[in-house]
Amino acid sequence: MADERVHAFGDDALGEHDAVGLAALVRSGEVSAEELARAAAERARKVDAALEPVAFAAYGTPVARAERTAPLYGVPSFLKDNVDLRGMPTGQGSAAFRARPARRTAGFAVQFLGTGLSVLGKTRLPEFGLNASTEYAAADPVRNPWRTTHSPGASSGGSAALVAAGVVPIAHANDGGGSIRIPAACCGLVGLKPTRGRLVANDQGRRLPIDLVTDGVVTRSVRDTAAFFAAAERQHRNPALPALGLVEGPGKDPLRIGLLIDSPTATADADTRRTVEATAARLEAMGHRVEPVELPFGRQFQQDFTAYWGFIAFLIAATGKLMHDPGFRPGRLDGLTSGLRRGFQREFTRLPGVLRRLRQMEQPYEDLFRTHDAILSPVLAHVPPPLGHLSPNVPFDELIERLHHYVAYTPVNNVTGGPGIALPTGATAEGLPVGVHLSAARGQERILLELAYALEADRPWRRIQD
Repeated sequence: MADERVHAFGDDALGEHDAVGLAALVRSGEVSAEELARAAAERARKVDAALEPVAFAAYGTPVARAERTAPLYGVPSFLKDNVDLRGMPTGQGSAAFRARPARRTAGFAVQFLGTGLSVLGKTRLPEFGLNASTEYAAADPVRNPWRTTHSPGASSGGSAALVAAGVVPIAHANDGGGSIRIPAACCGLVGLKPTRGRLVANDQGRRLPIDLVTDGVVTRSVRDTAAFFAAAERQHRNPALPALGLVEGPGKDPLRIGLLIDSPTATADADTRRTVEATAARLEAMGHRVEPVELPFGRQFQQDFTAYWGFIAFLIAATGKLMHDPGFRPGRLDGLTSGLRRGFQREFTRLPGVLRRLRQMEQPYEDLFRTHDAILSPVLAHVPPPLGHLSPNVPFDELIERLHHYVAYTPVNNVTGGPGIALPTGATAEGLPVGVHLSAARGQERILLELAYALEADRPWRRIQD
């Protein structure tokens, strides 16, 4: 395929509006939800051959269950193909079983629909969300709209490709090691991984001894992300966390921000370093204090996280017939899932120590925010790679080493439960997006959104259609 930029923006009912703008048009009667759904379906068809982001399409029968008063009523969207929605298959990106229509709607999907969003289908993910690129052993990959020879990230790569290409302004994503923030960084989007427990618990994550998985969205504007979380809080509010409400702009107080460019296990590449340093300078110009900080986590954390990832792969293989389909075939799992599973089986006796050490990370993480309001870092150690670099067909030992280097920042937030947001503040000379990451203490998403608003207002995000 030619190395090109692909998008679907045009002169239709969707225009160039974000989700908040479209919801306002529906409320005013200037456009109907049906018109928006038709326009989004047409846009999806326009880019599907080039990007292949859609796992299942329901363009003729979109699912919408909210009252017209819901904040995002009428805005078309997609669910990631690892969350059940009754009547739609849930394929998990895997060739190991045949996906059949779900018999129930997951709790988070109920909350998602309750915000007013309508669901036009499911988006593709790598097998069981385990990879950091949306690629497959024997199927075409999802492609990055900014440069179709490159990865859109993962595991919410299909959702990110659709939003970046202008098919819909907002789409579901979830994150067990960076899977909201990684594709947001690769595709030039905003991606907030909330505090564990902020939204309805993910069906898969809550079954694990340490729940790594949180749901959310990827968007093109900060206000869409803020509007989604405010609308979701109307459906479900966790009393153990500070109320978030609707965050509508930058904060007023100067903050103390820690700066981390090189992780304990990886060195950022030149484009990433340049982007983080430039973002730090912008924050300082706004009156914030930015100073170097070190994480109290090193190679032991990387080893433990990989071991836990292997435990998840083992559970997938062991319970596939029960959890997914009686015809589940572990022998058809891809090279990454199979390699992680084998690694766990070789060292399964380490699991108690792995769980103990991972659980002990929560306090050192919170201690970082006794002296800092937020921490600025890269999302990833290098820019989006060409497709094939993280293919599950790469020999396992080589692939896992590449993943260790690439995904060197985001998993800490999943283990500790802290929030993190990816913001599209940079780009390579070739035009590929480069993201930065901001972390905060548990329950402090407001700080992250206020900083995101300030950065967006100071220098609006690049637009793919320009």
